[in-house]
Amino acid sequence: MTCDDVNRRLAHFIAAQSGADEARIERNDLLVGGAIQENRALDVELVGGQLSGVHALVLRTEALSSVPETRPLGQQFAMLSAAYKVGATVPEPLWYCGDTVVTGRPFYLMRRIEGEALGSRVVRNAPHIDLAQRLGEELAKIHNITPPREDLHFLEHPLDSPAQDSIAKYRAYLDMESEPHPVLEWGLRWLEVNAPNSHETVLVHHDFRTGNYMVDGEALTGILDWEFAGWSDPHEDLAWFCAKCWRFGSSFEAGGIADRAVFFDAYEEISGRKIDRDIIPYWEVMAHVRWAIVALHQCARHRSGEEPSLDMALIGRRLAELEYEILVLTGVM
Repeated sequence: MTCDDVNRRLAHFIAAQSGADEARIERNDLLVGGAIQENRALDVELVGGQLSGVHALVLRTEALSSVPETRPLGQQFAMLSAAYKVGATVPEPLWYCGDTVVTGRPFYLMRRIEGEALGSRVVRNAPHIDLAQRLGEELAKIHNITPPREDLHFLEHPLDSPAQDSIAKYRAYLDMESEPHPVLEWGLRWLEVNAPNSHETVLVHHDFRTGNYMVDGEALTGILDWEFAGWSDPHEDLAWFCAKCWRFGSSFEAGGIADRAVFFDAYEEISGRKIDRDIIPYWEVMAHVRWAIVALHQCARHRSGEEPSLDMALIGRRLAELEYEILVLTGVM
């Protein structure tokens, strides 16, 4: 299928969904930065209908290969839509298409937002107090989405507890690895022995961190990347945001942008939920174990030859520093 064929079929789909007489695709460019999914910037002119005019959109499709935790595009679209409906600052979701005839893969379209997402740039000149407070408030809105939800019926409920379910899943992933990873096995055993009781289940973004939101100056413009979201303990997201692996070299513990108390206090004020600060360190260990396993999967995508990528190969080399932090956090070093 040529680019012209894709654009022609895509324009027909957009016109039908928007109620326009005609859709003209003026731009269709690959965006950099998506490690799991493929994103393309579209400039679309709609002729006729209520949305007549020029629109800046993003086309999000499945990558050529993926990691096991990635959810299908249709589920991602449903979770993005749920977050948008509760007032979270996310790109407006527009239309989902599961028919591979249009572009060759399932996709969805959303509004394009402007700003900077690169973590090393976002943390520059920290602290960013207002941004940290805003992100705490945004996470509280997301965590107001709780089961049961008919629109999120596909999400699996924890069978045992969020922690124990995650441990079982990550252990199964390691069992499929051809090479041994004793530090990760140690980390999983430590998590198993020290697992806290969970009393609440909410929609957890599962990748709420610096690098997955966009800012324009000091202003938050949108929270991105919903491919890992699911039901879990709210402390998992809070710890993930504060984990050392997502501070991009900054000394500030909350996403590299501020002290964690700023982030936590804003979250508590909006959510009405009291954070158990004593179990945050547990979920930080989980964060490093999980990111280490994702790094293994990303490297495997490169090594398999399915999707050769220098970026994914380099992610695999992060494993050693993640293992070191696991040993530090569990008191071995």
